[in-house]
Amino acid sequence: MKIEKFVLGSMGTNCYIILNEETKECAIVDPAICPDYFVSHIKSHGYIPKMILLTHAHFDHVMGIDGLVDEFPIPVYLHEEEMELLADPSLNLSALFGASYSYQKAKGLKDGETLSVANYEFRVLHTPGHTKGGCCYYCESEEVLISGDTLFCQSVGRSDFPTGSMSTLVCSIKEKLLCLPDDVTVYPGHESMTTIGDEKKYNPFI
Repeated sequence: MKIEKFVLGSMGTNCYIILNEETKECAIVDPAICPDYFVSHIKSHGYIPKMILLTHAHFDHVMGIDGLVDEFPIPVYLHEEEMELLADPSLNLSALFGASYSYQKAKGLKDGETLSVANYEFRVLHTPGHTKGGCCYYCESEEVLISGDTLFCQSVGRSDFPTGSMSTLVCSIKEKLLCLPDDVTVYPGHESMTTIGDEKKYNPFI
């Protein structure tokens, strides 16, 4: 597995390409926007996008969906409890920033469900708190966690947006993420990577 990071959009969102280097199949995670150079990178390297995965539906993680789906007719997945936010510009905060974005064709996932992502098995971990339907994607075989805005390097996601709750967020992290092996690499929605072990030691919020 190879994971490529692109920092996209006004909020500096980490958009990831999860790539199988043998088959060239890939998944795209949290496309904040869809700049031409991003599409060109995918095409010039012969990547074969299979899906878009969303960790949550805030505008800075989703506004590249339409551009990507226009280029590559692929499904969009997120946790089932987040579909309301994706469809509502006031809840996904796009209206607050003058964009009023919504998307209503996504497919809902359940907690514990497994997905084949570029031929790697990822498990959906529902981690509400930043939003009610926020989730992480965990690949046990590769020791990889895509954490979105649930868990950051020595920090956690904000909880003062619609459907957010700090107590719920901390509970999600403790019950769903800190039980993972220390060597699991965490790929967050913003800023730098970390590990579960480091967050157990150094994260002051948990």
